[in-house]
Amino acid sequence: MDEDQMEVEEMEEGGAPAERVERKVYLPGKPLDKGEVLECDESVYLMRHECKAGSPCLSFDIIKDNLGDNREDFPHTAFIVGGTQSPKKGDNCLLVIKMSNLVKTQRESKDDDDDASESEDEETTEGSKPIMHYSILKHLGCVNRVRSIEINGTVLAASWSELARVSIWNLNQSIRDVEQNKQLPKKVKREGYGKMANSVPPLFTFTGHQTEGFGIDWSPTMPGVLATGDCTRHIHVWTPSDNLTSWNVDQRPLAGHTDSVEDLQWSPNEPHVLASCSVDKSIRIWDTRAAPNKANQLTVAGAHLSDVNVISWNKKEPLIVSGGDDGFLHIWDLRQFKAGASVATFKHHTEPVTTVEWHPTEPTIFASGGADNQIALWDLAVERDSDSNQGEDLQDIPPQLLFIHQGQKDIKELHWHPQINSSIISTAQNGFNIFRTISV
Repeated sequence: MDEDQMEVEEMEEGGAPAERVERKVYLPGKPLDKGEVLECDESVYLMRHECKAGSPCLSFDIIKDNLGDNREDFPHTAFIVGGTQSPKKGDNCLLVIKMSNLVKTQRESKDDDDDASESEDEETTEGSKPIMHYSILKHLGCVNRVRSIEINGTVLAASWSELARVSIWNLNQSIRDVEQNKQLPKKVKREGYGKMANSVPPLFTFTGHQTEGFGIDWSPTMPGVLATGDCTRHIHVWTPSDNLTSWNVDQRPLAGHTDSVEDLQWSPNEPHVLASCSVDKSIRIWDTRAAPNKANQLTVAGAHLSDVNVISWNKKEPLIVSGGDDGFLHIWDLRQFKAGASVATFKHHTEPVTTVEWHPTEPTIFASGGADNQIALWDLAVERDSDSNQGEDLQDIPPQLLFIHQGQKDIKELHWHPQINSSIISTAQNGFNIFRTISV
C-alpha cells in the first residue's frame, strides 16, 4: 500500500546495510526499533523536489501562469509568491519565485531492480535539480500570510504583516523579471535580502486593523474584492476602485466571532458569501451584502474541540473541510450546516492541523498538513473493502487516507497547483517541497 512513502530498513551494527533487508510500510508515530532507519520510496512519486529560499517562507501562494492548463509533460515550471519570516529586523520581503526544471523523479522500486547498484540509485545529477529564480519586494515586518489573484492580466498579491498592516502589490514586473531568469547574486543569498530589496511600494496599505492577523482571501467571483481577519476577531471587506489602484475598506467589521479569526474563504460560486473560522472554535458563514452586525447567516459554535485553524471550500460541491488544533479534520455539508454536525470526521494528525485544501478538479480529494510533519492525501469516495486482508497495524487507518508525505519540519501551508495536474507545493521551516504521487 502507499499510505506512506517512508520505508523501514534494518541496518547492521556500524551503520552498514544488511545484505538483504525486509522493507515494510512505516506508520507515522510508530517507534523505530534499534538499527532501523527511514528511507524514502521514490517509486511512489512521479515527481519530488526540495527547494530552499533563504529565510523561511511560511506562507505562499501559486501564481497562475500562461503555460497552459492540465499539464502532464515533464519538466514542469511553476511560479509562486512567498513571504519571509526573518529574525533580522528590516530583512523581510515578498519573493516572486520561478521554479523550473521540475523533472520526473520516479525510479523503479529497489525490490524490482536488484541488479542496480546502490550508488546508481542514490546518484543525483545537476541536470535533475530544480532551478529557482527570484524577484524581491521589500516588506515591512514578517509576512504572516500572502494570497495572489490575476485580474485582467494584472497579478496582485495581498500580504498580512506582523505589524498589523495589510498591503496589496502589483507583481507583473516581478514576474517579468523571473521569466527572464534573473537570479539573486550569491552575496544576497548568503547575507540576506534586506540590502538588495527594491523600493517598489505597495499599491495600497490598510492600517485599520487593531492587531496583526492571518485570515485573508480574494473573492473568485467579484474581481478585486478582498476579506481580511485579525487576532481581535474583526473581519473587514475590501472593495476595489475601477482601475485596481485603491480599495475602500469597510471600517465596520463583521460582528460575530469572539476571538482571533484564523482563516477566511470566499465561496467559489456564490458572490458575497464568505466563510470564516476562529480560535473561538466556531465556523461562520456570512452574507456580506447585509449590515455588518447582521451578516452572520449560519454558525457552528463548537466545530472543533479547540482552535479552528484552517478551512477550504470545495470548488464543485457544497462542502467545507476544516482542521484544528485538536488534530481533527471535519467535512461540513452546507446543505446540512444549520444542524451543526459534520458529515465526516477524520483523526489522523497527532498535532494541530495547519493547512488543508481541496483538489482543484477532483471534488472528493483533499490534502491536509500539520505540526506533526505530515501531509496526508484523502479521497472521500474510497470505502473499506470488507474482503481485504489488512495487517493489524493498518486496521485503524481510515480507508480514505491515500498517502502520507513526510520529510518537512513544522509544515505550514500546502497548495495544489491549479495547472499542473495533481501536483502539490508545500512549505515548512526547512523549505519547499513540490511533488506528485502515484495515488492521485
